[in-house]
Amino acid sequence: MKLPGPLAPLRHRQFRLLWTGMSASLVGDGVLLVALAWQVYDLFGVPAAMSAVGVALSLPQVATLLFGGVVSDRFDSRRVMLVSDLLRCAVMATLAVLSVTGALTSLWQILVLAAIHGAAAGFFGPAFDATVPKLVPADDLIAANSLDQFVRPAGTQIFGPMLAGAVIAAGGTGWAFGVNAATFALSVACLLTMSRLPLGPADAGEPAESLWQEMREGLRYVRSRVWLWGTFLSATFTYLVFLGPTEVLLPYVVKQELGLGASSLSLILTSGGLGAVAAALAVGWIGIPRRFLTYMYGVWAVATLAVAGYGAATQTWQLALACVLVNGLEAAGTVAWATVKQHFVAEGMLGRVSSVDWFVSTALLPLSYALAAPVAQWIGVRETLMGAGLLGAAVTIGFLFLPGMRRLEEETRYAPRHSREEPLAYIEHPRLPAQVITSSAPPIRDREAIAA
Repeated sequence: MKLPGPLAPLRHRQFRLLWTGMSASLVGDGVLLVALAWQVYDLFGVPAAMSAVGVALSLPQVATLLFGGVVSDRFDSRRVMLVSDLLRCAVMATLAVLSVTGALTSLWQILVLAAIHGAAAGFFGPAFDATVPKLVPADDLIAANSLDQFVRPAGTQIFGPMLAGAVIAAGGTGWAFGVNAATFALSVACLLTMSRLPLGPADAGEPAESLWQEMREGLRYVRSRVWLWGTFLSATFTYLVFLGPTEVLLPYVVKQELGLGASSLSLILTSGGLGAVAAALAVGWIGIPRRFLTYMYGVWAVATLAVAGYGAATQTWQLALACVLVNGLEAAGTVAWATVKQHFVAEGMLGRVSSVDWFVSTALLPLSYALAAPVAQWIGVRETLMGAGLLGAAVTIGFLFLPGMRRLEEETRYAPRHSREEPLAYIEHPRLPAQVITSSAPPIRDREAIAA
């Protein structure tokens, strides 16, 4: 049976299993976004505690990303994802037991478990990015990435928060952590059902460089292409400006300033998820514009500007509208970014390039979480959110004008690669490099993944 448009990749059994497991775990991540914030504010009631949790989640993830990319290129990326999911399942199960039994009483318990969760997540992202092109043909990559950007907001911002609101209301946050653990268990089952992926050089018995040599090779590969390192740095400084304030202060505005419940936060996140789903499906059907870099930076800048709406909003519907704009436009750019990366990066480098993307993009994320609370105390919660949106948008669009940033879209035409061994590069001018390579955010323009 031929599936239409964005559903076409689901006809491939391997991708279908990967997508099903990831969908389940992302629903759990959506539960975690609400449950963790609610647990922290219930126990401690101040933004500083949530800032500390954000640092604990993000710093270990940043620390493991480069190593995770090398491991994903070197070995079976399915096994890398499997170990990552098993560790995160154990962390969530432990957190659930502590919360349900009333033993979760101090911040250090949450910080330690969050750090383990973050370290495991650092291996999953690059492994997933390196796996998708192995499971679907080149013609289905746009549709596969559209499905990815469909399921992320659907899981983390629609079904996950809705489920979290219901579970927390019925049984408390501990049971919500248990639901997250169950979703990771389902993802593990799907990964175990998949067939083994193509072997890395270490498993295949081929001569291989050391892990450090391969890591340096990936860094050199990125450093020689301005549209890669420029986009990574754009995400670095944009996330520094807005992501910590959003994750720390949006729950505070809902719970403490507006006096609303977990269901209201769930509704706001759900609205953003619906916007992202609609945008991802639209890009999957319509495709990517010819000026793909200009398009990506444009929609990302407007998405970041919409963060200011969180600071200006005084009612739930206004927060929901801002969330729709932030996540819908973000998803529209991320589908294009992931597809361009998978088309323009040689397969043997994809995991390393992706890990550099994740690493550079999130390098200052712990600092963003750490600064959110003191800046909010200094200038105000609302002012921090509005300033983050305005400054973040200016930073994002500014990187589009780096010398050489748009040369790729000007001197190449976008089309599927003809083999899995060679990257796509249609040379129209002699000064273009012989090989053109490229994550969100993420990925990395993938804020849901980061937040999770």
